[in-house]
Amino acid sequence: MAGTISRGIKAPIIRQGDDIVKIVADSVLAAATADGFQLQDRDVVCVTEAVVARADGNYASTEDIAADVKTKLGGETIGVVFPILSRNRFAICLRGIAKGAKKVVLMLSYPSDEVGNHLFDMDLLDDSGINPYTDVLTLDAYRNAFGYIKHPFTGVDYVDYYKNLIEEEGAEAEIIFANHPEAIVKFTKNVLCCDIHTRERSKRRILAAGGDKVCTLSEILNESVNGSGFNPSYGLLGSNKATETTVKLFPKNAQEVAEQIQKELIARTGVKVEAMIYGDGAFKDPVGKIWELADPVVGAGYTEGLVGLPNEVKLKYLADNDFADLSGAELEEAIRHRIKAKETDLKGNMVSEGTTPRRLTDLIGSLCDLTSGSGDKGTPIVLVQNYFNNFAN
Repeated sequence: MAGTISRGIKAPIIRQGDDIVKIVADSVLAAATADGFQLQDRDVVCVTEAVVARADGNYASTEDIAADVKTKLGGETIGVVFPILSRNRFAICLRGIAKGAKKVVLMLSYPSDEVGNHLFDMDLLDDSGINPYTDVLTLDAYRNAFGYIKHPFTGVDYVDYYKNLIEEEGAEAEIIFANHPEAIVKFTKNVLCCDIHTRERSKRRILAAGGDKVCTLSEILNESVNGSGFNPSYGLLGSNKATETTVKLFPKNAQEVAEQIQKELIARTGVKVEAMIYGDGAFKDPVGKIWELADPVVGAGYTEGLVGLPNEVKLKYLADNDFADLSGAELEEAIRHRIKAKETDLKGNMVSEGTTPRRLTDLIGSLCDLTSGSGDKGTPIVLVQNYFNNFAN
C-alpha cells in the first residue's frame, strides 16, 4: 500500500580521504538489514554534496580566494555585486575577496537578496518613496530610509556585518544598494558578480555598460590555486563555511561518485538502483520568504535513469472529468487503464494539468534535502523508494 518512501540513512562521520562509495553502500545495506527492507530496481540512493566534497578534500582558504581574485580582477578597487546574505554561504568568501583588494564596493540588492533573505520588509519600501528599479542608494541614504534592521531568523544586520568583514581584512569598504547590476560601473569597472542563478545576465549587462574585468563566482577557484580545491564548473558557487578561514567547495567529482555508487550496489546486490548527489532543494518558505536554492544546481551528479521530467496524468482531473459518472471499483479500474495507456509525452495535454513540470533530479533532490535536513539528523544518505510507481502498478 505504500507510495513514495523517503528514508534517511545514518552514516559515520565522514572525513577527508574516506571511501565515500564504500561508506554509502555499507550504510544502505546495513539499514536494509536493520530495518527490514529490500532494495528494488529504480530505487534512488542519494547523498548530500557536503560529504562527497569532504571525502574528496575539496577545500580552499581565504588566501587561495584572495590570490585568484587579485590575479583576475587586479587587486585594486573591486565591485562585489548581488551577494546573498549568509554567514554560511558568503561571509568567508567575502573575507577572501577583501584580502585580494584594496577597496571593495559592495552592491546589495534591496529589499531582499536573490534567495529571499530580506534586508527589510517590503512594506517599508512602499512607504519610502524610493524606486527600487532605478534608485541607487548610498549607505547613508539607506540608513535614513530604513534604519538598522536585523534579519528575523539570524538576528544579524548584514549591512554592518559585511562591512566589518571587509574592513577586518584590511580593505576599504563602500556599501551601495541597487537592483540593476550595471550601476556598479560608476564606482569601478572591475567587478565580481556574486549572484547565483542570474550571474551570466549580470556579467553581460555590466560588460555592456563599460565593465572591464568582470567575473562571476563560478570563475573564481575554477582551477586549483596553490594546491587548493576547486570546481571547474562552479568555482566558489555552492561553497559553504568550513572554518573561519576556509570553505568547502561544491564537489567536483559528483558525477563520478554517483555512477560508482550505482555500480557498487549492482555488484553487491544485483539490483539496479539510481544514484544522485544532491545540494540545496528547490523550494520556498512561505513565511520567511527564503528561496532555498543557494547551490548552483540541485542535482550535482546523477545516473542516467534520473534524466527527464515526470510524465503523469492528474488523478483528480480524470475522476472529475473523464470518469465523472463512475465510482468504486469501476472508477479505479478505468483510471488504472488510463494510466497504463498514457502517451509517452503528455506535454500540452489537459489530463496532465497541475502535475509538476520540473526535472526529476530537482524534485527528488528537494525531497532528499528536506529529509536529511541541514543540522544534526546524521543522515547524509537518503533512500527514495517507489518514486516511479503509480496508481496502476
